[in-house]
Amino acid sequence: MDTATKAEKTIRVGAVQAEPVWHDLDGCVDKTIQLINQAAADGVQVLGFPEVWIPGYPWQMWVAPPIIQPTWVPQYQANSMTRDSPQMKRIQAAVKEAGMFVVLGYSEREGATIYMAQAFISPEGEIVHNRRKIKPTHPERTIWGEGQAESLKTVVDSPFGKIGGLNCWEHLLPLLRYYEYTQGVQIHVSSWASIFSMPDPEKISWGYHETGEANNRVSQNMAIEGATFVICSSQILTEKGLEKNSILAGNPITKVPGGGFSQIFGPDGKALCEPVGEGEETILTADIRLGDIAKAKMFVDVAGHYARPDLLSLQVNPTVAKNVTMMDK
Repeated sequence: MDTATKAEKTIRVGAVQAEPVWHDLDGCVDKTIQLINQAAADGVQVLGFPEVWIPGYPWQMWVAPPIIQPTWVPQYQANSMTRDSPQMKRIQAAVKEAGMFVVLGYSEREGATIYMAQAFISPEGEIVHNRRKIKPTHPERTIWGEGQAESLKTVVDSPFGKIGGLNCWEHLLPLLRYYEYTQGVQIHVSSWASIFSMPDPEKISWGYHETGEANNRVSQNMAIEGATFVICSSQILTEKGLEKNSILAGNPITKVPGGGFSQIFGPDGKALCEPVGEGEETILTADIRLGDIAKAKMFVDVAGHYARPDLLSLQVNPTVAKNVTMMDK
C-alpha cells in the first residue's frame, strides 16, 4: 500500500516548447494529442502548453498595420476552438487516456469573439475550469476579447496538488498574481507566446521586457514570490512556420528558428531543467515534491506570515458582468 502523503510523492511535470500547426485547428489538435501521448510515455503527470497554442500566436498583429487584419483575422477566428467542440472533446479523451492533468492554451471562439483561454483538463478528461486572459496586451486587444470575473479564479484542485495558470503578461499584474497566491497554488502553468531575443538596435528600438530572456525571468519571479513550482511553456517559430506566416517576412524581431524560453522552476526559483535552444522543439520535464514548498515558505509566504493585511490588502469583485440583466417586476 502506498502510504506516502501528497507532499512526499514525486510528481513529474512537463513544459511544452513547440511550434503550432499555424492557423490550422485540426492540425493543432492532432499535434496536441501527439504531445500529450509523448509526455505520457515519459511519465508526465502535469503538462503545460503555451499561450494560444491552438491555433498559434499570430505575431503579424505586432508587425503589420491593423488595416490588413481583414486579410488574415477571419481565418484565424475560424480556426480558433470552441470549448464544447469535437476538437476539444478529442483532446479531453487523450488527456483521460493519459491520466494526466493538462493546462491547455487556446484561442477560444464564442460567437463572433475570440478569447485567449486556458482549459484546465483533469485526468478524467473533464474541463474543471476555463479562464480567459483578463487584459490582452497592446495589439492583442484588436484581436481578442477580455476575460470576465470567472477568470480571476486561477487555481483548481487536482490529484497532483493545486494547479494554477496565467497567460503571458498576466504575470505582470501584481494584484492578479497575489490573488493566485491566496488561492494556494502549488504548481503554476505559465503560458507564453513565442518571444524572441533582443533584435539589432541598429534596425529597431526594442524593449528588453519584450524578450524571451526577460519573460523567463518573469516566470522565475512567480516561483520565488509565490513559493510555487512554475511550468514555463512557450512557442517557437521555424523557417517552415515563417512560410505560413509570410506577413512576418523581413521584420527585425521574429528571428527563426527562435521564440522559445521554456523552463521549470522550483519554489525557491531554481531552474530544474537544463536550458534548451530558443528554436528547439521539446518537452522539458522535472520530478518535483510538493513538500519543498513548505521549505520555501519558511522564508517567505506572501499570503501568510509575510503578509500585513492590516496595512495592505486586496479587494476582489467576483461578480460576472452581463450584457443583459433581466429586471424583477
